[in-house]
Amino acid sequence: MNATPRTPFDSALAQAAHLLDNDPVAAARQARELLALAPNHPDATLLLGMAYNAAGEHAQAFEVLEALARAHPAPQPLLELARAQSGLGQHDAALSALQRAIAMRGDWPLARLVLADLRYARGDANGAYAAYLDYLRYAPNDRELMAITAALSRNQFQDAEKMLRLRLRRWPGDVAAMRLLAELCARTQRNDEALEWLERALQRAPGFDVARQNYAVVLNRSGRHSEALVQLDALLEARPNDQILHDMKATILGRLGDVHDAIATYENLLKRQEGHANIWVGYGNALKTAGRTAEAIKAYRHAIALQPDLGGAWWSLANLKTVRFDAADIEAMRRQLQRGGMDDTTRANFEFALGKALEDAGQDAEAFAHYLEGNALRRKQAPYDAAQASTRMRRACAIYTREFFAAREGKGCTAPDPIFVLGMPRSGSTLIEQILASHPAVEGTAELTAMIAIAHDLTKRAKQRGAATYHEIMATLEGDELRALGERYLERTRHQRHTDAPFFIDKMPNNYAHVGLIHLILPNAKIIDARRHPLACCFSNFKQNFARGQEFSYGLADMGHYYRDYVELMAHFDRVLPGRVHRVIYENVVADTETQVRRVLDYCGLPFDERCLRFFENDRAVRTASSEQVRKPIYRDGVDHWRRFDPWLGSLREALGPVLDAYPEVPDFGA
Repeated sequence: MNATPRTPFDSALAQAAHLLDNDPVAAARQARELLALAPNHPDATLLLGMAYNAAGEHAQAFEVLEALARAHPAPQPLLELARAQSGLGQHDAALSALQRAIAMRGDWPLARLVLADLRYARGDANGAYAAYLDYLRYAPNDRELMAITAALSRNQFQDAEKMLRLRLRRWPGDVAAMRLLAELCARTQRNDEALEWLERALQRAPGFDVARQNYAVVLNRSGRHSEALVQLDALLEARPNDQILHDMKATILGRLGDVHDAIATYENLLKRQEGHANIWVGYGNALKTAGRTAEAIKAYRHAIALQPDLGGAWWSLANLKTVRFDAADIEAMRRQLQRGGMDDTTRANFEFALGKALEDAGQDAEAFAHYLEGNALRRKQAPYDAAQASTRMRRACAIYTREFFAAREGKGCTAPDPIFVLGMPRSGSTLIEQILASHPAVEGTAELTAMIAIAHDLTKRAKQRGAATYHEIMATLEGDELRALGERYLERTRHQRHTDAPFFIDKMPNNYAHVGLIHLILPNAKIIDARRHPLACCFSNFKQNFARGQEFSYGLADMGHYYRDYVELMAHFDRVLPGRVHRVIYENVVADTETQVRRVLDYCGLPFDERCLRFFENDRAVRTASSEQVRKPIYRDGVDHWRRFDPWLGSLREALGPVLDAYPEVPDFGA
């Protein structure tokens, strides 16, 4: 069909073609009108056949296209004829038409895609697998796919998603488009949807290695580390010398708690890739987790020497919290920020690292300016809707009443193993975790994502039923289902347990939003709420460059609203489940550590153990931003550190409102 209209007829033909995707019946009607003016016109005839195919009228499409393909045996009429024949169940004839189209135009990806779809529909798994890989080799020749890829590279997500969904409506088996849509979903924090698209692509094309690698990445980001490792091992069987895969495997081993295997993997990598700065950063992260701080610093410094513009290395060094940058470091970071062409992620890393360096140097105004700029860059990457978050919180409060919980008492999984430490990030939760993990009956694990994954699964179910949040779905679950969810949580966290200790810690701060879910599916689990002064906690979050998952932290007002919602939700659970959650105030732990430790252990039903007071001697792996701080005795200097920045915290104060005035008590939010 002509790409550029040159006559009124061509213009009318192009207008009719635009209707194909959204109104194929109208497209067919206009094609018939054009054929009345120009009988047997090949482009109008092809359009009519395409419209019939799009509308599912394959018999009519066949009648039109079979005659056209005889008169004009070109690739596109043959492809459309094959689609009509396939729709009529004439698979052998469709296969023959496609092979003729490919013979005429060997570099045409769509003919190979339709051939793969045909074999897949016939149940020919091996033939489909080979055909999809064949299609993927030629996919770069597809102009539409390349336009979508270009939009993705420019972060034009809305345009790219519109094009991708249209493409997949037209070509439902397009594994290349599935992978691109998965990439878009992952980049816009929709990991569950990304996994679904990747699973669809891999079901059709198991050898689609790029999709499998993407699948491993998103599984890892979703906290499904063991599953990600399975995917990587499958890829490494075919590509044993792929350094990127080994790097990913080392990262995942660290997340699984196999930090020593992770370190060994990095060391093997560095024997072959000594000059690769990013591997040195990963190595440094693993050393940091293992408590080998001096070696971690050397690794980060080596990465910087290899690649001075590697913002991630500078931020990793700053994120140790114990490193003090000198004047030369500060000048080096300033020079990097003056360069052009730096992407937002790299620039944000430098902004946060330089902010930390200037804060340590006492240059608070300039430090705050860099924190502000770093957060602005992160906000561009991860939008946040504070009003929507408040609405979700209030929906949870409306559902989880005393009566709601009383009606479900005694249901759920009775295992007492988990101890949830939750609340705001940067609230002292890692300190509480380290104290508890120093008790011989308790195993420290990590910030586990299993409960969030269960909440995501329930959210998908809620959307399918038209519910606003997953909390509405909880009202429909029977006792067996609640127990099964609790057992699923235990199964998903089993790979993180490496000792025979009867209890383990799940220190995921964001689990505060799921206290109702936790209580319903694990009624005997312990729940500890770590709380810190609102200004100290929120400012500490503001200057922390989180990798992902804390979108609220990139604006002071957003942070204040988030903290306020958190306090209101926890106050609600205090009313409807009195005594269920044990609260620990960070400042009280600093002022009288032993008393607070004894109270926590009493709540957990554990005997007092002196090792809990000497938590800083515990050599367990710690992966949070506080890893170095909890390896030292408690110190008081950080309690009021935020006051240096008080002149710039007005919007935070305003958003916190009565929560700030009442701390450590809670204002009356009303029943």
